Amino acid sequence: MKKPIHRIACLFTAFYLFAADVNAQTGNLKKLSDGVLISLPENQHTRLLQLQVVSDKIIHVTASPVNQISADKSLMAIQQKKAKVKWTVSEAGDFILLKTASVQVKASLKTGVVSFMDAAGKPVLQEALTDSKSFVPVANDGEASYQLKQVFQSPADEGFYGLGQHQNDVMNYKGQQVELLQANTEVAVPFLVSSKNYGILWDNYSITKVGDIRNYQPLSGLKLFSKEGDQGWLTATYADKNNPKNVFISRPESDLDYSFLKDMKNFPAGYKLENGLVTYEGSIESSYSGLHHFLTKYSGYTKIWIDGKLIADKWRQPWNPGTELTAINLEKGKKYAVKIEWIPDGGESYLAMHWLSPIPEKDKNTFAFASEAGDNINYYFVYGKNSDEVISGYRTITGKATMMPKWAMGFWQSRERYKTQEEILSTAKEFRDRKIPIDNIVEDWSYWKQDQWGSQEFDETRFPDPKGMIKQLHDEHMHIMLSVWAKFYEGIKNYDYLNKNGWLYKRNIANRQRDWIGKGYVSTFYDAFNPKARQAFWDLMNKNLYSKGIDAWWMDASEPDILSNSDITSRKEQSTPTFLGSSTKYFNAFPLENAQGIYEGQRGTNPNDRVFLLTRSAYAGLQRYATATWSGDIAARWEDFKAQIPAGINFSMSGIPYWTMDVGGFAVERRYEKPNEKDLAEWREQMTRWYQFGSFVPLFRVHGQFPYREIYNVAPENHPAYQSMLYYDKLRYRLMPYIYSLVGKTYQKDYTLMRGLVMDFGADPKVMNINDQYMFGPSLLINPVYQYQAKSRKVYLPSGNGWYDLYSGKYQNGGQEITADAPYERIPVFVKEGSIIPVGPEIQYTSEKPDAPITLHVYAGKDASFDLYEDEGTNYNYEKGAFSTISINYSEGSKTLTIGDRKGTFSGMVTNRTFNVVVISKNQPKALNFEATANQTIKYTGKNVSLKVQ
Repeated sequence: MKKPIHRIACLFTAFYLFAADVNAQTGNLKKLSDGVLISLPENQHTRLLQLQVVSDKIIHVTASPVNQISADKSLMAIQQKKAKVKWTVSEAGDFILLKTASVQVKASLKTGVVSFMDAAGKPVLQEALTDSKSFVPVANDGEASYQLKQVFQSPADEGFYGLGQHQNDVMNYKGQQVELLQANTEVAVPFLVSSKNYGILWDNYSITKVGDIRNYQPLSGLKLFSKEGDQGWLTATYADKNNPKNVFISRPESDLDYSFLKDMKNFPAGYKLENGLVTYEGSIESSYSGLHHFLTKYSGYTKIWIDGKLIADKWRQPWNPGTELTAINLEKGKKYAVKIEWIPDGGESYLAMHWLSPIPEKDKNTFAFASEAGDNINYYFVYGKNSDEVISGYRTITGKATMMPKWAMGFWQSRERYKTQEEILSTAKEFRDRKIPIDNIVEDWSYWKQDQWGSQEFDETRFPDPKGMIKQLHDEHMHIMLSVWAKFYEGIKNYDYLNKNGWLYKRNIANRQRDWIGKGYVSTFYDAFNPKARQAFWDLMNKNLYSKGIDAWWMDASEPDILSNSDITSRKEQSTPTFLGSSTKYFNAFPLENAQGIYEGQRGTNPNDRVFLLTRSAYAGLQRYATATWSGDIAARWEDFKAQIPAGINFSMSGIPYWTMDVGGFAVERRYEKPNEKDLAEWREQMTRWYQFGSFVPLFRVHGQFPYREIYNVAPENHPAYQSMLYYDKLRYRLMPYIYSLVGKTYQKDYTLMRGLVMDFGADPKVMNINDQYMFGPSLLINPVYQYQAKSRKVYLPSGNGWYDLYSGKYQNGGQEITADAPYERIPVFVKEGSIIPVGPEIQYTSEKPDAPITLHVYAGKDASFDLYEDEGTNYNYEKGAFSTISINYSEGSKTLTIGDRKGTFSGMVTNRTFNVVVISKNQPKALNFEATANQTIKYTGKNVSLKVQ
């Protein structure tokens, strides 16, 4: 029933009765304990502007269209300790100037426009001078709020990064649109990092567009011509893929938009998509000249030609569509032939195409945030001397990244899925028998009885002794992660318990919507925004699962994905109301709240053992809940492999440091399920290349559908695929002193493991758009190989440094692009000149040989340093100071290596260590050989020691 207009008006008024009441000051400016409040003239969209000093580098900006500022608690920002930050504010004509030791903030008393400068007054970021802010009243589920927009200026040479994880193979988002909307393979994190060394954290939870915020247009916004030249449509031909001449129907179509489940009814009645071959042919003509963006949503096999050129050749599993972003220059008034060939490859498939015209001249030097719902414009400006300082500022606002357990840095073996207890135990045994290093095994969904989703109980016919199974894994030095969904089938006792207390979303139940399991079952998710529901969810997990010894949690479908491929309106209906308000307002925040409940629940139950969560979705602040994110149910194709590189880098630059993916891709083309010799060869090579890449991301995890992804199921022992994968698995474990030290640095100093080149080489303009190379820690330049049968690849060596080939030790100058060797068994990896990399012994699991010698590989040519970090590995004593660091420094001038005094201590610490030293230099390259005799050996007792290195 529609609400009367006066009722909506009353809702807006009533909402603000709960807001913090701030009276506008006659003098326009009111000084607060942590900043200033500006009352603006009545003719402005913005009535109140608040600037709060969080630190000398962080300014919190809040703008309201009325004379109150909402007091709603932020979900992403933690409660800040009142830091003693020195700041001043002064008035100069129509402006105020707020200063800290690091930044200056200028705000207009007339318009509320804000600009940010460094301490010397050099401009850093400027809000747009006109139409900077916009507030459009809306109501969702009877809740009054505003559609919000904030526009900033941006110079042409600026680059934008972060913003979560997206799948369009884009590294630099300048001139692009990024939609922050949680979905399988798409992760929304509203934190942007600029190449100009600042960040914007947008404190809003609704669906948000960033960058070019214009709406994508339907194809009918272009001038369309049919295959025969008639104006107004494209020619759509629906045929049989096995007999293309057998045409079911040919018809005109002006808009190509089969995006969601609801659109399936618009296909021709009686046409079977699973046997389909559909073509869309004709021409397009634009009213604009310049760069156009075409966004295609697709599943199945999709090819796109424009002007006779093949611009896309994609496949995605039918039930989980992907997107393809194509940028192409078009000339106004000119016809361009277009053809789309689509093989749906399944009974449920999706295809849609939309477009954006060139960015108008007035908007080319701007970017914006636009959100569907919120009470205020609310953002944090974060300044830093480099990207690390900016990301550190993000974590100051949203919380530190907790230490992951050391075993989480080891190898993870997963499968969709191990169906029995015996499959899990036999897999673990096979790894140990073959001496393939591993720390973790994963049990995916459906370990419960078919009609018991949400019971959180093992099916005893397939898992007769879960507790005994887990104990056996632990005895073999393995940990187990278990998939737990926030989903409950109607009628099971857990459903009844949650339902009785009003802790479930009920629309999917009322719709009688059935899922895809067996005959189909009616289900829904719990309301993670309700603190009592979160506690109840953990209590069920604790009672049924954690008590059996589970080590880690896999929180799947945490968008939440109540019904896959629902349109956005339906998704909102399925999860409203939340405990806090409408699903429109809180659309993106479910994964954050869900993780909070499990993290706090486990720490409350067992304050000693570190929590580990893996989630398919994320939001700002997730890092404080011991949560990693993986890139969802991606396809196992070379182009999907390549897209994971910028996806992982940008996610890491969003401030959440622990990322992973399904090494090998999740869903495969049918040709790989029963492959011929040619397809098997390609599958093995793709697995090998993906595995090589996966060994150098924060979490090394293999997962996928059939065919099975265990090394020994990919290829036999004597095959180069097996040998290469084993090599990189062992290399990962050799590098554990390096990797775990970076984990320590991530907590202690807000570090980022997976690093876009712009983070470390921002002075080199050539790195700004590189999307297929990255740094793993401070020293290793990783260059994945993502083309079939490639034996080399182009590698850019950033300027300002020399580079050593990891395997040969050969030196190359920086600032040049080279063609690097990439034989089947190896990917190009280079070490930055002036690096120290600590390497451990060959081990089978992370905790096997804590007292073994460590070899320090010193890559000379420049001064170098590294802090070796150690702690107890599995508990939270590091928060109380129970850890140690050993500072290791190399002086190029004196050729001296110094191992400093150990700082700190912890239970079980190895007090006396042996350090072997290997020096690699321009004139003395050394091949990577872990068995070679070291140049020198140091017996270290915790006290400073120096020696001349050879």
